[in-house]
Amino acid sequence: MVVPSSPIPLPTATKPVSFWERQRRGWFCLATFAVAPMGWFLRGRFIQRLEPERLDRGLVLILPGIEGRSFLNIAILQGLLDGGVPYALDIVDWTTGNKFLALYHLRSRQRNLQVAEQLAQRIVQYQRDYPGRPVWIIGHSGGGGMALWTTCALPEETPLTGLVLLAAAISPGYELAPILAKLQRGLWTFSSYMDCIFTGIGTTLFGTLDGRHGPAVGMVGFHETAMKGATSVTQFRYHPRYIAQFHLGGHFGCVHRVFIAENVAPILIAGETAANRPVP
Repeated sequence: MVVPSSPIPLPTATKPVSFWERQRRGWFCLATFAVAPMGWFLRGRFIQRLEPERLDRGLVLILPGIEGRSFLNIAILQGLLDGGVPYALDIVDWTTGNKFLALYHLRSRQRNLQVAEQLAQRIVQYQRDYPGRPVWIIGHSGGGGMALWTTCALPEETPLTGLVLLAAAISPGYELAPILAKLQRGLWTFSSYMDCIFTGIGTTLFGTLDGRHGPAVGMVGFHETAMKGATSVTQFRYHPRYIAQFHLGGHFGCVHRVFIAENVAPILIAGETAANRPVP
């Protein structure tokens, strides 16, 4: 297991952003976090990029936290675009859509497993329509647990390219062997000991998506016993230098547009070649 803490260098295929444009994106994104639930009202290109040329390159499903679609997950999508990810992007709201049922979304195991089955079927259909294309799932908070369950629901002949978990509200002892067997490139997690309100106190009081009470992966990362020596799991612990990327260490910093562009997007496009460059 590799546990790097420094930012991932941007690939050369990504166009450089001016200092002032980066600052504009950074501060505006922070401002939207103050009214995060209002992102539910946005539609169209704000929540999905499913143009034919993107679908022909690959697919990324973005699974929100228990709040459902919001400016938090819209920031993930924007960050992937900023980072040059050429694949189709879709924010999939696996919740009921009711912001007042957040705790129900967290602990409704039977319903969540049914939704995970539906997401798995969507991936199977996509891979039938576009065989050989990369497929990724990015899950934030409760969406991280849903990402794991969706992967478990996939048939053996339909592997994912990889998973990225951001402040996942899943127990640190969750067994990863069945997950890793269905991943071609591996699993990446981002955690922070400063995320003590949501994936520390919150999951201790109300439980994780898999029903355990205690600090979740979003705070402490996966335990070694959960990985059983697997080398395809990369865990990123919070480092103060992330502050320069607008990640202040809490539950929402890891979904910030600038942080996603400079740390998550490079993971997804690492396999892109000079002949397979991102679309504009």
